[in-house]
Amino acid sequence: MNKRPGHVEVTTEVGYCSFCNRTRNLRREDHHLGTLVRTIVTCETCHRTLSSSIGVAQAEPAAAEKAAEVEAVAEQAPAVAAPKPRRAPAKRAPAKRTAKPAAKAAKPAKPTSTATRKVTKKK
Repeated sequence: MNKRPGHVEVTTEVGYCSFCNRTRNLRREDHHLGTLVRTIVTCETCHRTLSSSIGVAQAEPAAAEKAAEVEAVAEQAPAVAAPKPRRAPAKRAPAKRTAKPAAKAAKPAKPTSTATRKVTKKK
């Protein structure tokens, strides 16, 4: 059956209700919430919640069988030799560098003269 988010599976079973103190029909609702399933068990006679829990959704039986087949085939296959690790490349001699002249000392910024500054009018 489709297990899309929000899908609810409802089953009924005969069980003991601790509120009624009798065997009654118990309603089990499985609300599928993505990979999680919220399970609520209620009594159909007194309508009380007996249990509420959240758990991981179980894989479909067909998918579980298929996974078991894949594992069985993997065990029967001959062992493949592990790939050899690659060697590090040979180290090269450092490249020759020409000496660069020392960097000039940074000159302090000159203050701008009042003649070149923009004057804004105050209103």
